[in-house]
Amino acid sequence: MITINTSDNKKVYFASDQHLGAPTTEASFPREKKFVAWLDEVKEDAEAFFLLGDLFDFWFEYKTVVPKGFVRVLGKLAEIRDSGIPIYFFVGNHDLWMHDYFEKELNIPVFHEPKEFTINNKLFLIGHGDGLGPHDKGYKRMKKVFTFPLFKWLFKWLHPDLGVRLGQYMSVKNKMISGDEDAKFLGEENEWLVQYCKKKLTEKHYDYFVFGHRHLPLDIQLQENSKYVNLGDWIQYFTYGVVDKESLKLKTYK
Repeated sequence: MITINTSDNKKVYFASDQHLGAPTTEASFPREKKFVAWLDEVKEDAEAFFLLGDLFDFWFEYKTVVPKGFVRVLGKLAEIRDSGIPIYFFVGNHDLWMHDYFEKELNIPVFHEPKEFTINNKLFLIGHGDGLGPHDKGYKRMKKVFTFPLFKWLFKWLHPDLGVRLGQYMSVKNKMISGDEDAKFLGEENEWLVQYCKKKLTEKHYDYFVFGHRHLPLDIQLQENSKYVNLGDWIQYFTYGVVDKESLKLKTYK
C-alpha cells in the first residue's frame, strides 16, 4: 500500500474522464487546453495527482506506436512528474489498452484495478469504476473480450491507421462520452458503484471510495465515517477532487 502524507499547505488532486479526442480531435482541443491550464495552476501546491482513467477517448499501444496527438497534456504531465510530483494513473474503459508507455516515458505508474492508498491517515479505495458492482453484465463480458490476450494480439496486427480509426469510431459510439444520457443520478439503490462501496464496507472500513466513469459529480455519505466520491468529468462538469489535511472535496474548474 502506498502512503501519502501532505506537507503544510500541500494537496492531493484527483481528476477523471477527460475523453480527449472525442468526438473529434478538433472538438476536444479546447477541453485539452482547459485541462492543461488546470494542471498548470494546481501543480503549485500539489503533493500528488491521481488520474482515474479515460484521459483519452481511445488509446492503444502498439510496440512502437501510440496514438497521434495530445502533446500538450502529455508534455504537461511529463513536466509535473519531472519536477518530482508523483502521478498515479488508473486505466478506464476507453484507455484500458494502456501498457507501459506512461511508465517508461513519463515515469507514471499505471494501475488496471482499484487500489488502496493511505492519504493523511485516511484509507482510500481508488479506481476508474467500470465493471464494478452488480449488473452491467454485458459490459463485463465485453471487457473480458477486450482484455483477453489473444484479442489484443490480433488487434495489434491491424495497421495503426486502421486500428486507431476503428477504435476511435467504436469509442465515439459509446454514449458515455456524451455526459448526457448516462449522467443522471439514479438513486443510491440503483447506483452500481454505491452498491459496490456498501458491499466493500461489509468486508473492511474505508474512509473514502474515489471513482470516475459515471460522468457525474457525486459526494455520498455511506456511513458516519465513510464517503463515496465520483469525480464527474471534463466534458460537461469540469470537476475534480482535492484532499487537504481535513477532507476530500469536489470542486469545479471555471
